[in-house]
Amino acid sequence: MSEALWLAIDTASDVASVALGAGDTVRAQESTRGARRHAAEIVPLIDRVLKAGGCRAADLAGVAVADGPGSFTGLRIGWAAAKALVHAADLPLQTIPSLMAAAATLARNGGTDPLAACYDALRGQVYGAVYRFHADSVETLVAPGVFTLEELAQRTAARPSLVPLENLELNAVQILSLLGRAGAARPLPDPMTAEPTYGRPAEAQVKWEARHGRALPHPPGTSG
Repeated sequence: MSEALWLAIDTASDVASVALGAGDTVRAQESTRGARRHAAEIVPLIDRVLKAGGCRAADLAGVAVADGPGSFTGLRIGWAAAKALVHAADLPLQTIPSLMAAAATLARNGGTDPLAACYDALRGQVYGAVYRFHADSVETLVAPGVFTLEELAQRTAARPSLVPLENLELNAVQILSLLGRAGAARPLPDPMTAEPTYGRPAEAQVKWEARHGRALPHPPGTSG
């Protein structure tokens, strides 16, 4: 194929999105809303996007997957699909933070003001991060983490702009646009052992540790 096409996948939030393209050129995109639908719909989403873009998995230059933080189950679903693709077609895998992709939706308006993206993390907190976007690079001002909105605002000198939730449907598209920018993508030399950034333990892990009074011996995201 003449173009080096990448497939981008994001399942960190209530919206699952998939896009096929190169940079700002998008051949096909699909999204679905509702976290409980991610497991059943992520593979059909990928299949429809590849078909609409006239592309097979073997034709791809690589796969880019959202790195979180975000929904524990959602991230595992997206990463499982991405790992299956790169393993089957022997492709490179890169990651970009979901929050960076969300903030990039506002960066298209120009300017270099800091932009914050947040997902609801429950318990009065958000998964949040703050970025500054340049033409060919991205500056991480506040790395992705779990905060209250007040804590996030205190960590940046300027008042950040928050990204509307409805813009999250564009996350996979924004991942494609960020792949070539310095400071954005992270290559994974060993995709099969890599794990996303969950942000906090799964609810099941929290309950297990509370019930047993000790840490889970080998929680997801650790080795051993």
